[in-house]
Amino acid sequence: MIIRLLVSFLLVVNLESMNAFVQDRLYHRINRRSSISSLASSKEMFSLKKGSSVAIVTPLNPDGSINLDAMRTLLRYHVDNNTDNLCLLGTTGEATTMSMSERESIIKVAVEEVKGKIPILVGTGTINPNHVKEQTLQAIDLGCDAALVVTPYYVKPPQRGLIGHFTSIADLGIPIILYNVPGRTGIDLTPESVGICSEHENIVGIKEATGQLDRVQQLRDILKDENFLLYSGDDSTTNEFVLLGGDGCISVTANLAPGAMHDMMLAALNGNKKEADEINEKLKKLHENLFIESNPIPTKWALKKLGLIPSAFCRPPMSELDSKFYPVVENAMKEALLI
Repeated sequence: MIIRLLVSFLLVVNLESMNAFVQDRLYHRINRRSSISSLASSKEMFSLKKGSSVAIVTPLNPDGSINLDAMRTLLRYHVDNNTDNLCLLGTTGEATTMSMSERESIIKVAVEEVKGKIPILVGTGTINPNHVKEQTLQAIDLGCDAALVVTPYYVKPPQRGLIGHFTSIADLGIPIILYNVPGRTGIDLTPESVGICSEHENIVGIKEATGQLDRVQQLRDILKDENFLLYSGDDSTTNEFVLLGGDGCISVTANLAPGAMHDMMLAALNGNKKEADEINEKLKKLHENLFIESNPIPTKWALKKLGLIPSAFCRPPMSELDSKFYPVVENAMKEALLI
């Protein structure tokens, strides 16, 4: 009898503790939401657009801290140059090195600067599903419009595991863009799996970074929703990707040439191959040479040269651009008419 009473007591205490934890979590989330403007409320989600999305860098000071003033400069630059969507905290944004508090500061600045002007897509993908959920909930709380979720890298889950992973994140209630980049993750999300994922109402598109142009038709043949967004994640093949039926790109090149990328995507979406090809011809070396060392190393050097950020610092294990590549990147910038 004493043991039963003790067990009952412990159950009550545990339930009360759990309820307190849940209430505390809700309290903090409500308070965080109330500190954001009504426009930035998670209920005010703006649909992602077709066209050019910038995979934006995160400006850093030489000591490795985030330069929020430089971030504001970049964000305003993209508003002025007609960037269609903003993609924060992806590979280009060095998201793997960012703490939750740093992520919060970056997202808050983006919401203050562009919310309602440019849809805000934020990278929330990593290996551990619990961390993905934590980062996705943060994105919801802070007023982002969608989340970019990469296939969990290194661990190589089976396709059924990938499907379960993406749909569980989509259940959190924010539009999801799948991110398939097997060259970095070691796992390819197949078109068939994308088709299954697309049946979830919150999974609205994919960033396809395989560079395989036949994926466009494969996906179109499988997808039931013609509004499912197909974004290229490979700048070198983006123009043709869209001419073949894609909807746009999530681009590194757009950091430096946002206006040209927007115009090229618009031409391609309208089926104006001649105009799209002409613009792309000027950007070809930029597409290529921004990857002469690991992204975002060359892009940050080029942005500094344009005076858009004061420092080209990348957090370790990345480094700044090797000086032997300066002329190569500079030549690409000249061909793109940036300098």
